[in-house]
Amino acid sequence: MHTSTLEAVWSPRLLSVLRIVAALIFMAHGTQKILGFPAGSSPAMFSLSWIAGVLELFGGALLVLGVFVRPVAFVLSGLMACAYWIAHAPKSFFPVLNGGDAAILYCFVFLYFVAAGGGVWSLDNLLRKNR
Repeated sequence: MHTSTLEAVWSPRLLSVLRIVAALIFMAHGTQKILGFPAGSSPAMFSLSWIAGVLELFGGALLVLGVFVRPVAFVLSGLMACAYWIAHAPKSFFPVLNGGDAAILYCFVFLYFVAAGGGVWSLDNLLRKNR
């Protein structure tokens, strides 16, 4: 198989795999905050942490399904940028010391989804084909 054919076939599929895996792991942060699973405590309703948990849980679910990928990813990218600067950066300049490396990574992965979309295995793609 020629390299360009290989890229054409697998790039959109692996984009979908990245979206699904990142969203599932991201959702775990929301379930921990909102549902107390696994082993978490629920923050006060309407606090910043609670709002973040709601966005993580429901935004993550939308990304898993591949629905409204670009706008949801835009919001979640912003959420992670804010999370980094509010919760992590004040602890240390270095992400490995302040625990913010995951927030940075999520921020840029979600920003990539804003540009790239959800890939071939998304409900957005299925709905677009049916129009």
